[in-house]
Amino acid sequence: MSTFEEIRGERLKKLKAIKDAGVNPFPVSVKRDINIKDVMDNFENFLAEKKSLNVAGRVMAIRLHGGSVFADINDGNGSMQCYIKKNDIGEEAFALFADTVDIGDFLEISGSAFVTKKEENSLAVSSFRTIAKSLRPLPEKWHGLKDVEERFRKRYLDILMNEEVKERFILRSKIISELRNYINGKGFLEVETPMLQALAGGALAQPFKTHHNALDIDLFLRVAPELYLKKLLVAGFDKVFEIGRNFRNEGIDATHNPEFTMLELYEAYRDADYLKDFTEDLFRHLVETIFGGSEIICGEQRISFAKKFTRLSYYEVFKRYALMGDVDRATREDFAIKAKQLGIKVEDFESKEKIMDNIYKKICRPKIIQPTFIEDYPSGASPLAKRKENNPDLIDRFQLVINGGEVINAFSELNDPIDQKERFAQQDKMKEMGEKDVSPSDDDYLEAMEYGMPPAAGLGMGIDRLIMLFTSSSNIKEVIIFPTMRPKDGQDGE
Repeated sequence: MSTFEEIRGERLKKLKAIKDAGVNPFPVSVKRDINIKDVMDNFENFLAEKKSLNVAGRVMAIRLHGGSVFADINDGNGSMQCYIKKNDIGEEAFALFADTVDIGDFLEISGSAFVTKKEENSLAVSSFRTIAKSLRPLPEKWHGLKDVEERFRKRYLDILMNEEVKERFILRSKIISELRNYINGKGFLEVETPMLQALAGGALAQPFKTHHNALDIDLFLRVAPELYLKKLLVAGFDKVFEIGRNFRNEGIDATHNPEFTMLELYEAYRDADYLKDFTEDLFRHLVETIFGGSEIICGEQRISFAKKFTRLSYYEVFKRYALMGDVDRATREDFAIKAKQLGIKVEDFESKEKIMDNIYKKICRPKIIQPTFIEDYPSGASPLAKRKENNPDLIDRFQLVINGGEVINAFSELNDPIDQKERFAQQDKMKEMGEKDVSPSDDDYLEAMEYGMPPAAGLGMGIDRLIMLFTSSSNIKEVIIFPTMRPKDGQDGE
């Protein structure tokens, strides 16, 4: 078996042979007047017209038959078989093709539609030209690689060799486009807020830190756009949203990537109850538009969006799925004992709400399959959410859980600057005690609030987790086109 370097060496010789034949193997311009999908979709018309067509694409297969060659060409839109015959293109050109063209090369091809004896729609080639010579061989059986993560490191090959992967990312684009269209149709204004921020606020998460040389200041990659979007409510916009990247310096697992895509939207004069109805309508619209029905299949689960979503209080979830009794009166120590019994590590600095969240994520949430709103969280669960008027110990917040995963986090926005300042102070105290996932005091945001922020409701949706749900993917790396990976030292790419 030839080594990678031997194969590359042979292809370099072929590259030189192409140049010696007076052909530029990497030309500036390409003669292409139709894509392959359009050729195949209108093949009968082109067959009748017998007009010359100019296509271009990558060679994906070559089959030699004496004085003729069959080659499969793919241009990213579709594939077709091309028939190269020595008598049609000339002996010199045919020899150049046979001696220099490899699977992986890009060709410019002129020819006319014809049907083979096996009744295959094909292109009879009258001329060809190499327009990009590949120096590395494509993998023959990409999924046969023992290192599964190699697919993620070389996603371009994963997409090229696996049609299912390609279709998944095409579907991702369609879902995001439809999501944006729906929100625009509701009168929201799409905006862009800073990704480099002086304070990493708006979420309970650890940030990435960097330094700006010209200003000589430290900055953070944003963990969320929330505080800037709510400043726009102060500015007088009543409906704003953003779809963009967030960055959190946290662990990598099946549902977490340090760089991820979020939708955040805010609407003035609304509350969390309104957003529940908004969310149900949004999901029904997406499922109907994308899949043509009211259900999706996710793994072995059939998820239905036809009925009103189930609503469960946060405390009821612990009673039902963690088998805890009097949850409402349970102390931090009660939850710490329960967590340890369940094999969950508890740190001395962790608050009661943090311990509850760890139990919820590991034990309770995975058991919730059908669309369910988890509501009525304790006040310490979010420093940016408004307290419930009938019970100040709870916040007017909900999360949407589907198939064991959180897809949406939403709440009635805290717009009382005095209460917000006290909540920030609590976060600062927790940070001093050792908690890393905090939303620190932001004096600039507090100042904006003091000018007056209208009552509002806000919603955040993890786009990657939404795509995981809609594509029945069990790992977030499958839906992020270039996920964060540890580089492989010394890999030559063979």
